Amino acid sequence: MKRTILPLFLVVVMTTLSFAQSREIYVNPEFNAIAKDHKKIAILPFKTIVKLRPKQMEQMTPEQLAQMQKDEGMAVQSALQTYFLKRKGQHNFEISFQDISTTNAQLAKNNIDPNQLEKYTPRELAEMLEVDAVITGILATDKPMSDGASLALGLVVGFYGPTNSGKCTININDGATGDLLWKYEKTLSRSLGSDTNTVINTMMRKASRQLPYIN
Repeated sequence: MKRTILPLFLVVVMTTLSFAQSREIYVNPEFNAIAKDHKKIAILPFKTIVKLRPKQMEQMTPEQLAQMQKDEGMAVQSALQTYFLKRKGQHNFEISFQDISTTNAQLAKNNIDPNQLEKYTPRELAEMLEVDAVITGILATDKPMSDGASLALGLVVGFYGPTNSGKCTININDGATGDLLWKYEKTLSRSLGSDTNTVINTMMRKASRQLPYIN
């Protein structure tokens, strides 16, 4: 009896895990039709939520917390650009990426706070940046991952170590329609690494396999 139950149990577990992993990534069924004329994509600073402990919050001003979260969001933006540029040299990407310095300069010229990008639709952002699609996302973590944001926190509350616990969501939206084309959600864990570049590289190594822009 045990010999028949164990394999069946393993099949159920493996099937469940496989289904759970596939649910992390959403690809719009009409992706290729919607994105067939895409030429350029902008990567925006991520919305970052750093969930500090109450005692740590007491030692920070709202301005310090906002700046730390802004720095962390821009660190994720930079890490994603680095990842895609490296991949572009290895694979046949059908699109190019707007340099993040241009993206951020356009945001500044339009008085758009990177911490408040959710006030604008993907269509509005794409039109302003003159791109065909936009990459946005949310990072929720209990301590910052980037060296700069972690150091800033350490100077205020006495904690310097980066972390990787939390959740990261990456979205690609069509600029003309605002439609969601691709979405990736990942719960951060110790196995992903601790600094921003390592975490993004580890996350995207799997996710990019299901990114239709790559041939």
